[in-house]
Amino acid sequence: MNPASAQTPPSSFKDHFSSSAASYARHRPGYPAQLAAWLAGVAPSRGLALDCGCGTGQLSTLLAQEFEQVVATDASAAQIEHAQAHARVRYAVAPAERSGLPGASADLVTVAQAAHWLDLPRFYGEVRRVLRPRGCLALISYGVACLDGEPGALLRELHDEVLGPYWPPERRLVVDGYRALAFPFPELEAPRMELRARWSLDGVLGYVDTWSALRPALARLGAAPLEDFRRGLAQAWGDPARERDIAWPLSLRVGCMP
Repeated sequence: MNPASAQTPPSSFKDHFSSSAASYARHRPGYPAQLAAWLAGVAPSRGLALDCGCGTGQLSTLLAQEFEQVVATDASAAQIEHAQAHARVRYAVAPAERSGLPGASADLVTVAQAAHWLDLPRFYGEVRRVLRPRGCLALISYGVACLDGEPGALLRELHDEVLGPYWPPERRLVVDGYRALAFPFPELEAPRMELRARWSLDGVLGYVDTWSALRPALARLGAAPLEDFRRGLAQAWGDPARERDIAWPLSLRVGCMP
């Protein structure tokens, strides 16, 4: 892996994922190649992309297929430690509001599934500083997983009812596709896209383990509700090695500097 910088995140950083960084790297779905290709097409050139709140690099490595260099930052050192290595991706531990990049150096800034954690006024100020003229910002999010049949119903019940009270309040912004967020840039219309995966039972259970509501719920309710979900899902799934299609609707808010 590329060496991470020594920058220190602010003490107010809301860290919901460092404790599950390894699971996050293994079990979060990947973004479609169409997303990176479209973003590269609206950017003024393909020199440098800045991926903020990069997690373990799911989007960063995809952008590297379209851009000459990607700088990928996250405030969680654990996430960076488990990030996917790529020759054109340079990882750094840094908050999105202080990227460390020179001014007017980036063609594209992205935040995937992380804009709801940011200090948006400060972040937007940083975006204006680092973007080149006509450079673009993309806020990217995906909603609740869509899985057919009884397994899908059980997954939705866990998400909405069992874990409902334990989601951080910012989760509502994700489900809404970031429509409620202020976005002070001239906005482009993005094509419809979705994330898709084909997972076995273990893949779905590993994905659930990365949810930000899980640990607060376990601390309050104990393990019994999650164990009930696991048993019910295993029974509904059948052969645990069987793979099923899962999809997540992808939401984009994309705007460019004048």
